Amino acid sequence: MRFNKLDLNLLVALDALLTEQSISRAAEKTHLSQSAMSNALARLREYFEDELLVQVGRKMEPTPRAQSLKDPVRDILVRVEASVTAQPQFIPAQSTRLFRLLISDYTLMTLGPHLQRLAYKQAPGVRFDLRPQATQPQRALERGEADLLIIPKDFCSTSHPSELLFEETFCSVLWSESHLASGTLTEDRYMSAGHVVVQPGDGIALTDWFMQQSAIKRQAETSTFSFLSQASLVVGTHRIATMHRRLALLATRFLPIAIRDLPVPIPHMQQVVQWHQHRTADPGLVWLRALLREAVTAMDSAQPPTEAG
Repeated sequence: MRFNKLDLNLLVALDALLTEQSISRAAEKTHLSQSAMSNALARLREYFEDELLVQVGRKMEPTPRAQSLKDPVRDILVRVEASVTAQPQFIPAQSTRLFRLLISDYTLMTLGPHLQRLAYKQAPGVRFDLRPQATQPQRALERGEADLLIIPKDFCSTSHPSELLFEETFCSVLWSESHLASGTLTEDRYMSAGHVVVQPGDGIALTDWFMQQSAIKRQAETSTFSFLSQASLVVGTHRIATMHRRLALLATRFLPIAIRDLPVPIPHMQQVVQWHQHRTADPGLVWLRALLREAVTAMDSAQPPTEAG
């Protein structure tokens, strides 16, 4: 099929070439031979009258023209997948579909087990690819590399629909034998203590973002990439971790820690699920979003009693 003399099959090859920036990897991704991909690149260069990819040392670098094509081409393919190749119905008990979700380790530990249990009960053949959230996870959503993104509302893309799943509060977590666990955790004690903070990749944790907005400056003495690890890293120290309350309550089951209310004001976190605007009517994603709502109810029904002081 051609449009304005362009073989539309070449768009798939172009997308792979611009993503992988390698003829061999693009060929592998599209299940073509390396010679077929080289031929596709030659035809694309002729059509666009541009080299598109040029050899720089051992790597292939995109030209400015190629950079300008990358997002529009991916958007076209996402639209085609959503409107033409998507299945008209989704039967959970018969499906073997793979769902790709971008989630934090906080969501993985708190909501993930309940989602898996419910999904396995309704659709034992359905599979999940649970991926960590890198910088700008919205890009993976827009490029069709993820089906759903579970993320704080403050970090959502404004270009795609989202739905509130639940709200979360934050708390202070301390080693149970720390002197800070005795008496009231005042703002002065909180601010003068050392802290274990989360630095997720190249981004910023929501707690840090909230505190920056309120001009609250903590003494960060240990930085970690994992929300769950915060609780274990305060054990044996007089440091404080500011954690999601649901995750902190889970950690009390296997760590000698104490939970205290935060003495500084931090807004509640609104955790949402977001999907590509062209995939709102996807039957599989409609089912999965409903299942996430069920998983939230199950998560909170299984939550241990609140412990704070």
